[in-house]
Amino acid sequence: MADTEEGIAKGAILMLSLGEEEAAEVFKYLGPKEVQKLGTQMAKTKDVPIQRIEKIAEELVLEAETQSTVGLDSDSYIRNVLTKALGDDKAGFLLDRILQGSDTSGIEGLKWMDPGTVAELIKNEHPQIIATILVHLERDFAAAILNLFVERLRSDVILRIATIDGIQPNALIELNDVLAKVLTAGEKLKKTTLGGVRAAAEILNYVGTSSEKNVLDNIRDYDNDLCQRIQDEMFTFDNLLDVDDRGIQTILREVQSDQLVIALKGADESIREKVFKNMATRASEALRDDLESRGPVRLSEVEAAQKEILKTVRRLADEGQVQLSSGGDDAFV
Repeated sequence: MADTEEGIAKGAILMLSLGEEEAAEVFKYLGPKEVQKLGTQMAKTKDVPIQRIEKIAEELVLEAETQSTVGLDSDSYIRNVLTKALGDDKAGFLLDRILQGSDTSGIEGLKWMDPGTVAELIKNEHPQIIATILVHLERDFAAAILNLFVERLRSDVILRIATIDGIQPNALIELNDVLAKVLTAGEKLKKTTLGGVRAAAEILNYVGTSSEKNVLDNIRDYDNDLCQRIQDEMFTFDNLLDVDDRGIQTILREVQSDQLVIALKGADESIREKVFKNMATRASEALRDDLESRGPVRLSEVEAAQKEILKTVRRLADEGQVQLSSGGDDAFV
């Protein structure tokens, strides 16, 4: 089932229709975010008609019938295909991200915790250790942890993430010791090339505007060139102006209308006009009316809506459906 609101709702209904043991078996194959989304939806789901349950079950059967049984040795297959297609170096980087097994069990343990718990566990560690941990986490999760640190530590950690040039074995040994204390995980972690300017920029994309500015100001005092390179890699809501019309139309198909209204409340007029231009006349008029009739919205709500839309934009970019330019010179032509 697709990872959309409708897909999650259907998944929750399906899980509730299973027995406890069967539902538990399904949960074993889900990641932290999937469990959280599905569990939250299950808690909200009440009084589902039997006809809807039957319809969802039929959809699942039809979808299952279209799937092949290929993939019993998928790790080996993916490793061979990527290595042949991309070469050892590029494939090695991707495989570290895709095929994370027992070697990263300590990091996987952190992913099941809430940001506040992780922040409390690691805040007194050396900033280099914190940076090494954060680059292994999903960017929005890392940003949520980063936001809980004091400003000085936040800036120091981002600076170290931006200047990581491959994670050396001694750093990983130290990281392993930290995780052994925190999570009683003693497995040896393999070398990885996560980190760098792109990782720092992606994490900063998810923190609040004020924190983002303070961090960048502190890094600029330390290294102006590094600060500029981080900014060049960042993609903000204002950068939607750099997305072509086809890309904007693709994005709009994926964004909820209420979310769009809140996000545009705090956007420049130029961005609003670009959005209006790429909508059907009736939809554009309806959006204008919604913006005018909507009362004052908290800045935090506007930022949250914009961040959610940017998550969608990045997903579409990763899927190759949208081309992005973050403001640097290497734009698409």
